Amino acid sequence: MTTPVPAPRPVRFLALGDSYTIGESVPEGERWPIQLSGMLAEKGFAADVTIIARTGWTTAELWQGIQDNPPSGTYDLVSLLVGVNNQYRGYDQTEYREQFRFLLSRSIEYAAGKSNHVAVLSIPDWGVTPYAAGRDRAGIADEIDAYNSINREETLSIGANYLDITPASREAVDDPSLIAVDGLHPSGKMYAAWAGQTLPIALDILNKK
Repeated sequence: MTTPVPAPRPVRFLALGDSYTIGESVPEGERWPIQLSGMLAEKGFAADVTIIARTGWTTAELWQGIQDNPPSGTYDLVSLLVGVNNQYRGYDQTEYREQFRFLLSRSIEYAAGKSNHVAVLSIPDWGVTPYAAGRDRAGIADEIDAYNSINREETLSIGANYLDITPASREAVDDPSLIAVDGLHPSGKMYAAWAGQTLPIALDILNKK
């Protein structure tokens, strides 16, 4: 007599961000939220993934995008990764803090008020990519670190989860396979690493649901 296989548990996953979340220059199946949903499927969860993200979005533009396409209902898991375009455009870091804090509070609302169901990913370092050749790579790294100190502080102060993917992004300086064909954005291989780093936290969240 065979043991019946349990039906997958349906869960809702909302991913908010910019090019790093929409997966610029990689196929849809290689976006990190989609790869994470595949990993969750292997653990018995059927994740319905909603992505609100676009290449080039700053914190303010992400909020506008959310208003243009409001999330429906609440979600079991919400991710937030935003800020690289604020840094790229040289926007004020105090403004970033205020706008990130607001987006984080909305993320918690979308997670039914549960801050521990929100996962914030740090901003990757695009200064290691071929696109940044001839630029001040050390200066870019310093600015990325400053932005990440802000989003980390805001995230931990409110009880949400923080994932530091920046060190993984910097491995691309010695591994071209971690960069997409456009010479700037991550490849599916790097996105897989981010998804793998997020998986334990996602499982912890969903198993306590």
